[in-house]
Amino acid sequence: MQTKIKTIGIITSGGDAPGMNACIRAITRSAIHNNINTLGFKRGYNGLIENDFIELNSKDVSNIIQRGGTILKTARSEQFKTKEGREKAFHNLQKNNVDALIAIGGDGTFTGASIFIKEFNIPIIGIPGTIDNDLYGTDYTIGYDTALNTVVQAVDKLRDTASSHGRLFVVEVMGKDAGFIALRSGIATGAEAILIPETTTYINHLLQKLSQDKSKKKPSSIILVAEGDDFGGAYKVAEAVKESHPEYDIRVTVLGHIQRGGSPSASDRVLASQLGAGAVEFLLRGEEDVMIGIINKDLVLTPFNQAIKHNQKINTNLLELADILSI
Repeated sequence: MQTKIKTIGIITSGGDAPGMNACIRAITRSAIHNNINTLGFKRGYNGLIENDFIELNSKDVSNIIQRGGTILKTARSEQFKTKEGREKAFHNLQKNNVDALIAIGGDGTFTGASIFIKEFNIPIIGIPGTIDNDLYGTDYTIGYDTALNTVVQAVDKLRDTASSHGRLFVVEVMGKDAGFIALRSGIATGAEAILIPETTTYINHLLQKLSQDKSKKKPSSIILVAEGDDFGGAYKVAEAVKESHPEYDIRVTVLGHIQRGGSPSASDRVLASQLGAGAVEFLLRGEEDVMIGIINKDLVLTPFNQAIKHNQKINTNLLELADILSI
């Protein structure tokens, strides 16, 4: 059933992810194609509360598909967690004749959106924009592929130095609650060990493996650690290795927020374009309180209360593959 929507609001919320601008572009131009106005609210839900927005037309989103970050800026809003803050946001949407909202972000963004819908009955569709790839209901999230490539490029460079000096590098990547970046980039870079939040880190097993690697006279070693690893992160791992293996020349590199930035990959640009255009179409069909995702190349919808962190499962086949290939 077609729903009459004249104006759509757009926000980018939570952590930024490469491809968000490509998504804003797709939403805006798809809306224009359907004779719908678009307003971009700045700094996530804060923009709704403060009535801080810009009107978006085709020219406004020209030459942004290749840019990292988000032209709308992003933030986490403490005020939106309060009923008073959400009331202000709703009144501003009413004042600007906004009929529906598209929220690009992660689980926190979608949690807030779901509450907002229940309180004020405004149609909202979420688009998964997070480098962690930790949302149920989509094979990939916007920004994940770019972040993976950023990590792979960085670790490849570190491997050159590690090989030249016979060093062991402990590299920490993002992933406080999810190890998708660490696991896939670890396989892609040939890491000798991969430590992620979803599995217990048996430090003695790691130390034994390093002893075996040493006996094989491996010229270098890379240990990839997700920041949420239960042993305590890269520095703790490095300390344990140094205590047990003082013969190793150990260096620690924390890649940090470099993983969030940069020009989005081709895959992220296409994914963001598909999801942005699809969100507009689904809003026009009357859908709301859902996240749009892509599974097996098809666009799918998942209720917000399902598309949350921790529901996306690690591929155990990849864990086994990483172990096999690290010998």
